[in-house]
Amino acid sequence: MTSRPNILFIFTDDQRFDTLSALGNSEIETPNLDQLVARGTTFTHAHIMGGTSPAVCMPSRAMMLTGRTLFSLDRQGQCIPPEHTAMPEWFRLNGYATAHIGKWHQDRESHARCFSTGAKIFGFNRKGGWYEACNGHWHIPVHDFDPTGEYDPNGGYNDPAVAPFEAPFETTKERGRHSVEVFTDAAIEFVRNYPDSADAASDKPFFLYLAHIAPHDPRQYPARFKDRYNADTVSLPPNFASRHPFDNGELLVRDELLEAHPRRPEAVRQHIADYYALIAMIDEHVGRLLDCLEETGQADNTIIVFSGDNGLAVGQHGLMGKQNLYDHSVRVPLVVAGPGIPENQKTDALCYLLDLFPTLCDLAELPIPETVEGKSLMPAIGEPASTIRTTLHFAYKGVQRAVRAGKHKLIEYAAGGKRHTQLFDLEADPYETANLVTRPEHTETVASLREELRRWQDELGDDQEMGKQFWCAYEA
Repeated sequence: MTSRPNILFIFTDDQRFDTLSALGNSEIETPNLDQLVARGTTFTHAHIMGGTSPAVCMPSRAMMLTGRTLFSLDRQGQCIPPEHTAMPEWFRLNGYATAHIGKWHQDRESHARCFSTGAKIFGFNRKGGWYEACNGHWHIPVHDFDPTGEYDPNGGYNDPAVAPFEAPFETTKERGRHSVEVFTDAAIEFVRNYPDSADAASDKPFFLYLAHIAPHDPRQYPARFKDRYNADTVSLPPNFASRHPFDNGELLVRDELLEAHPRRPEAVRQHIADYYALIAMIDEHVGRLLDCLEETGQADNTIIVFSGDNGLAVGQHGLMGKQNLYDHSVRVPLVVAGPGIPENQKTDALCYLLDLFPTLCDLAELPIPETVEGKSLMPAIGEPASTIRTTLHFAYKGVQRAVRAGKHKLIEYAAGGKRHTQLFDLEADPYETANLVTRPEHTETVASLREELRRWQDELGDDQEMGKQFWCAYEA
């Protein structure tokens, strides 16, 4: 056993903050994630900063991996240049055996800098995109780990190699192994064989980054989950709407075309049921991996992080995707457990996923690279009432900006030649249904939040062309 802790980072794709039963969702069963919540500290108000691309997961993952803010990334986060130190890269430079399994949304060069080993790498196929490169979770193209980073864009293989089935997005039609199983099996093999894995020495702790592509659509899962999550028994969210009330600048993106307009309650219930079923499958396999840590005697010396790259509307506000700044899309689950982490503790400290980089450095007693802009979460881990950030800034492309301060959240839109403003009291109205912006008693609040939004934009360098266009559209 090493003196420094191992780190297991489990990252899901499109998992909203409120999809664990331990965090108040009575319609989903997540016993293994609930166990993790009981074993560690949960950040109930963890957020992403938004995105400059409809593929919000790309900048989100780049921010998490580098600890840098949205407008400090290389373009939209598709590359991590050498001058931006990445978290796995930093841990590798400081004596960790770093391994990656699953999705990678950045460039090959940064991947080679970050990892000393890995398996079942998804994302280097020529077609690249999740939708074009495969036929759903049952038929995923993956690469074996290549330490040179020279992945053949025409290579990779399906696991197992089966022909595409006739209805590629049929929910429960099983052909081969599901992506969640493929990636979890590889993670279990790594943990069970460590330190016999490549580039591992007995005195090296490991940093294992397990990045799922679920519960991203297509929402496919084994048939045994179908009866557990029936569209007739799940509830519509309180903020369900048949349409978004105005043009938010991104109503025709791919995600929003997953369901017809106007949204039908029965159709949205089916989407929710499928979403829950796939998350329940993830939970089952998280349990397998946690059991493996126990069986190999590594649980007591492993820090476990569980989080998601962004949220998802799934019918809320008349939306289906994540290309918006409502809480259902910018809030994510975040649980940290392991040695030195208080158990069964929750904190509502405002934070970003990009704050994880300095936090894990602190937990591993490593210095924090100068390129990191995040704030360590250690104060809130030690004392849950501590403040990490007093306000938060959010952005989506050139059409949406938002700021949260205390219980209030202001969202500004510049789309279709029109301006819209929303003000929500998140304590009284967590589903963001009552727009308070026109009420006279909130005039000063709106003015204060707009000033804070401008301050954030100046601080973050949101003076790019999209930022200028955004504010020009707002000027009276």
